[in-house]
Amino acid sequence: MKYFNRKEFSCKCGCGFDSVDFELVLILEELREHYNSPVIVSSSARCLKHNRSIGSTDKSQHTKGRAADITVKGVTPMAVHTYLNEKYPDQYGLGFYNTFTHIDTRKRKARWS
Repeated sequence: MKYFNRKEFSCKCGCGFDSVDFELVLILEELREHYNSPVIVSSSARCLKHNRSIGSTDKSQHTKGRAADITVKGVTPMAVHTYLNEKYPDQYGLGFYNTFTHIDTRKRKARWS
């Protein structure tokens, strides 16, 4: 990983779960280079216990190490979402939120806001 370290992807509960999909890392590294600005991972891998504690579903891509909630320093979440949607129009999971963008490497296209 050029711009990231494994700790950035680990479960926030401290359990040690830090699985991360290599394809996801490649997407985030390309995003970092595109904007020439740091990509901050606010949430990525989540154990089932932590995932449930924040009200997410057991089928969440976060529990598989295939998802990240991110912000790009100096770039709005809408701009990040728009860029990723245009770059990957027919693949991945992509969600827009007021304060972050969700990206995951699921095998089918999914979009939400």
